[in-house]
Amino acid sequence: MRTNERANTALAERFDLENLTPEFYADPYPTYRALREHAPVKRMANGSYFLTRYDDLLTAYKNTRTFSSDKKKEFAPKYGTSPLYDHHTTSLVFNDPPAHTRVRRLITGALSPRAIAAMEPGLRRLVDRLLDEVGRKGEFDLIADFATAIPIEVIGNLLDVPQGERGPLRDWSLAILGALEPVIGPEAFARGNNAVKEFLAYLETLVARRRTKPGDPERDVLTKLIQGETNGERLTEKELLHNCIFLLNAGHETTTNLIGNGLVTLIHHPSEKARLIESPALIKTAVEEMLRYESSNQLGNRITTEPVELGGIKLQPGTSVTLCIGAANRDERQFENAEAFDVGRTPNRHVAFATGAHQCAGMTLARLEGAVAISGFLARFPRYALNGLAVRGGRVRFRGFLSVPCVIN
Repeated sequence: MRTNERANTALAERFDLENLTPEFYADPYPTYRALREHAPVKRMANGSYFLTRYDDLLTAYKNTRTFSSDKKKEFAPKYGTSPLYDHHTTSLVFNDPPAHTRVRRLITGALSPRAIAAMEPGLRRLVDRLLDEVGRKGEFDLIADFATAIPIEVIGNLLDVPQGERGPLRDWSLAILGALEPVIGPEAFARGNNAVKEFLAYLETLVARRRTKPGDPERDVLTKLIQGETNGERLTEKELLHNCIFLLNAGHETTTNLIGNGLVTLIHHPSEKARLIESPALIKTAVEEMLRYESSNQLGNRITTEPVELGGIKLQPGTSVTLCIGAANRDERQFENAEAFDVGRTPNRHVAFATGAHQCAGMTLARLEGAVAISGFLARFPRYALNGLAVRGGRVRFRGFLSVPCVIN
């Protein structure tokens, strides 16, 4: 066995999702590559399995009967009877059909192509305004001064949250999503629970105001969700509140990561950056490649409901399974030259938004935000560069940056 192969085998053997190293958080992809080759269906110490091959993820995504998204059993020991448990077991993403189908239908109805198209002019004005401020500063933080502000404003506008009330949204979101990490301590647990309670209290007030004074359901998603479908189908109050939190959280963190990861990746790939600047029409394929190469959401979870075999390994009912999106999106069996970053890559059937019944309901909006933000930034500041150490978010599930100091050259 060659030295590199022995090293990769050892890397796959010692991988433990509950005991990750700083090196893994900085760059998980060598570990993912080793797992794909030597342990694609890797048993964890806790009895769960970690999947890294593209085809295995597709199997899990498309078979919702065998691979359940219902998290009541999985989250009960982790969260107990807590606000976090109530929230995550009510959210769209952590439920199976028929409950998932009904809630998703109402949410996607509110996020219609017409509604999203109507957001584009306001999104471009927002990006221009943020870029004006970046230009005045010269030295700026790519995350705090640009990437985070875009989805918070877009989702805030979507639900028509008053400008003066948007301040706590990012911190609530980070606290709730941080509690989804494979291992959390008591401080993260307390922060997440407090964030859910505060978020719910705020939304109860917001919803009560909107019931009294409805907005235009063609533009105001909250009003659309309150009113429901013309056939009388509506969300319960609990479903409404928790899925508003879900919309804000999902739309905020993953889009922030898309913009931040994308612009940092371009810094590290100057020839691809120059190619995109010279050919702005490549922005759509470039965004897809950013989603594949540095997936904003790296992990998904399922639990088996019946016996199933993957990669020659038999899984029993009730087995917890982690779907590694970040690994599948660099699977050499699916993507030619998978470790290369190519802004013109096509085809590019990545699973950054999952696939099947649980494909991201807001992916069209996320793609629009990413394209407008990144193309606008490059057009204005093509020579931007790092101006210090970029700080990763320190999370395995959601891969992004906390801080990226930059300068305009």
